[in-house]
Amino acid sequence: MSLTIIIPYFNGKKLLKKCINSIKRQDYTPTEIIVIDNASTDNSADYIKKTHPDIQLIENKTNQGYAAAVNQGIQASKSEYIFLLNNDVYLETDCIKNLLECIQTDKNIFGVSARIIQYHNPEKMDDAGDEYTLLGWTRRVGYGKSPDKYNSKREIFSACAAAAIYRRSILEKIGYLDENFFAYLEDVDISYRARINGYKCFYTPSAVAYHVGSATSGGRYNAFKIKLAARNNIFLVYKNLPWPQLVLNLPFLVLGFFIKYIFFIIKGYGKTYHNGIKEGLSNLSKIKKTEYERENLINYLKIEYLLIKNTLKFIFY
Repeated sequence: MSLTIIIPYFNGKKLLKKCINSIKRQDYTPTEIIVIDNASTDNSADYIKKTHPDIQLIENKTNQGYAAAVNQGIQASKSEYIFLLNNDVYLETDCIKNLLECIQTDKNIFGVSARIIQYHNPEKMDDAGDEYTLLGWTRRVGYGKSPDKYNSKREIFSACAAAAIYRRSILEKIGYLDENFFAYLEDVDISYRARINGYKCFYTPSAVAYHVGSATSGGRYNAFKIKLAARNNIFLVYKNLPWPQLVLNLPFLVLGFFIKYIFFIIKGYGKTYHNGIKEGLSNLSKIKKTEYERENLINYLKIEYLLIKNTLKFIFY
């Protein structure tokens, strides 16, 4: 059993120090740790070289984005399992061990998401797995609620890549992260592709991590994040929904994007969101659609059921 930890980052040296220290205290010793510096300007790379010579460092001359940096790490590794970790996430000592125990219970599990708690508000959840809806919205389950409400292992639509383990053999089959996304929703996209191919993701409460949150992009609502997320939502829908499913869900998707537009107008980011949608629509030619295969029809039906179920849960709960 081998596992590689991959940490892409841009600046945030202080956060990176604490993140690595939490790794070094783990009950499980990883096969290797690979960090990818996306052209940081705060001497983060020098810190790694001087303080952690056992860590493999990949230095990019320009910011390649989260997805490309992760792919560099995967390509440089050979382990059976890949653990993706944000540099602003800190792990409890048995986090990795418990993630491994969960993913090994079923060979069809693609990814497992940790129990991610808000670092600055530990009485509140940050993410207990992600769900996707008919409206084209991604829902961070449990955000802002008490961690005590999320004590049960359960299947989820997508693992949150801030702290999640993935099975390499499935990654090799479905492909790595889509670098066109740059950052945001690339984890939902890869989990969506896994579901199309009959695999699943789980959330395990026994693997606990603490997330500072938006440490690189700067806050929950900011122009950089809003524009990229809007664009990538267009990419996500276009890439993974075959045309019959897209036609079926189009009224709900249009409604979802319209509601989000109104929401961001109120927040003062209406133009930013609009530009993100526009950029997504004008760049669809760059996106390679997930190829439809007849043997996956039952998986598409299961996904449609999940989209309906998650939408109803979002509305009524």
